[in-house]
Amino acid sequence: MSMNRLLFALFLLFASLAGHAEPLRVAMSPDYMPIAFKQDGKLLGIEVDNAREVGAILGRKVEFVEMAASDYVEALDSGRVDVVMSGYSITPERAALVDFATPFMEIGQMAIILADNAAVLAPPRALRRPGIRIGVEPGTTGEAYVRDNLPEAQVLTYADPAGAFLALRKRAVDAYIHDAPTSWNLASSRDNPDLLSLYRPLTREQLGWAVRKGNTVLLGQLNAALARLDSNGRLSAIQNYWI
Repeated sequence: MSMNRLLFALFLLFASLAGHAEPLRVAMSPDYMPIAFKQDGKLLGIEVDNAREVGAILGRKVEFVEMAASDYVEALDSGRVDVVMSGYSITPERAALVDFATPFMEIGQMAIILADNAAVLAPPRALRRPGIRIGVEPGTTGEAYVRDNLPEAQVLTYADPAGAFLALRKRAVDAYIHDAPTSWNLASSRDNPDLLSLYRPLTREQLGWAVRKGNTVLLGQLNAALARLDSNGRLSAIQNYWI
């Protein structure tokens, strides 16, 4: 056994002997296909599989705690959950409030429009037109991008992609900006043939798992588990399955 593998095995052994066999409580907002979503009442997606893999490595049963993304920090600080695993973008503002594990995925914001508006809205500078109505999810990096970079836009907020898609169809909004996985799902689904993603990333973002500030023990365990999932190919296998 190599030294790195030996150290990893000892790390996990000591973690399990240190009284950390209680359930791993994972905060998740299951409205983000294919990252985390519900189908027939069952949790599915990249982060759901990630969490179960991490739980198996750490020897802890996984308990998913569903909540709005706006409640993540409070839930960590109060001890209601141990970790956020829900496609959480790493930003300086968030990093001041929580500790992030090593990023596991890179994404970007993309714009989604009605397909029959492509001639008008597909050109690169179309989103900068004065008065354009752009939908975003409140509190996300998509909202931050629009407010910081598209000052001429009228910003409308929607709680989830489903609400924004409905607004697009009603022509109450011209474009909806959300994380790339939402656009990837459009490409692989037949449910929204009238919608079109503009596959030009507007940002570059990294996704990571978050723990309470100062929780170095769990942070170290997550980073070790992530390194193992990366080295054995499970991390990429999960992403390739869903995307």
